[in-house]
Amino acid sequence: MEVLKGTLVLLMVLTAFSLFSYKAPHGMRAMGALANAACATFLVEAIQFSLLGNTLGIPFLAELGEISGGLGGLAAATLVMSALGVSPVYSMLLGITCSGFGILPGFIAGYLMSFVVKYLEEKVPPGIDLLVMVVIMAPLTRYIGALLEPVVNGTLWTVGDIIAGSTDASPIVMGIIIGGFFTLISTSPLSSMALTAMLGLTGVPMAIASLPISATSWSNFILFKKLKFGDTRDTIAVVIEPLTQADIISANPIPIYITNFISGALGGVVVSMMGLINNAPGTAAPSAALPVMFAFNPAGKVIMAMAICSVFSIIVGFAGSYIFRNHKIVTAAEIRG
Repeated sequence: MEVLKGTLVLLMVLTAFSLFSYKAPHGMRAMGALANAACATFLVEAIQFSLLGNTLGIPFLAELGEISGGLGGLAAATLVMSALGVSPVYSMLLGITCSGFGILPGFIAGYLMSFVVKYLEEKVPPGIDLLVMVVIMAPLTRYIGALLEPVVNGTLWTVGDIIAGSTDASPIVMGIIIGGFFTLISTSPLSSMALTAMLGLTGVPMAIASLPISATSWSNFILFKKLKFGDTRDTIAVVIEPLTQADIISANPIPIYITNFISGALGGVVVSMMGLINNAPGTAAPSAALPVMFAFNPAGKVIMAMAICSVFSIIVGFAGSYIFRNHKIVTAAEIRG
């Protein structure tokens, strides 16, 4: 029952973000900004705080990572407003007011205020608009974030707890579900980094959501190489960070999503059975997942798990490239002109 409940809740969250991405005004662009905010804050926190600072015992780096990780709301509000066309100075002015908030409350506040700010920039005379931003819009943005913070964070933490409890109840099944879904999400505009950070995943669930993503880079490399989605730069870029090739992936969802889900699911079972943990939320990305795992697990165990997951990923990658060899492919040249 807990497994079913956890799966349904996770699917509801994914559906909500998918609907926002494709149906909300500028939803895809906003979600891209959210992913960038996760990179700018949680990736720095994961590497500098969890890996280098704590593991190597360097206080300066630990402090740097901790500071960066606490600025998710500020980064999300600033970047989403900038992505939606708000001037840089107003994006930063209002984004700073979301300092101390979680990444999602800051994101929502920034998204809502961007429409108001763009309207004011057009209607209010120059000079006066700055006063309006400082006197009215800054406290209003902070107020919206403060209203959202307890509701949003409480809901997401509840979802995270359900997922964690489900993993304990049936680790293999949830290894398939979490590993498969989050690896798939890592190639979508939703951003696995942002989602795991917002859910506050830690422990085994976070490990399941992160290490298979690093291993699945092999599948993506083989797919891009064999099916010729783009040139060599595109192939290398998708290995380092799939979000950089979101336009190609979105245009070819069936071969890429199916292959990534299967590779991630197999990797999730491996991680779950080996009992690896990851206590750094938001590190579900190819460049961050593997190095961060060494901060919480024995090195030999991490290397063994990564090797097994990589073998599965390579097999799935070749199988996918063969199965979809006649599938109609939209190339980078067609998409980008």
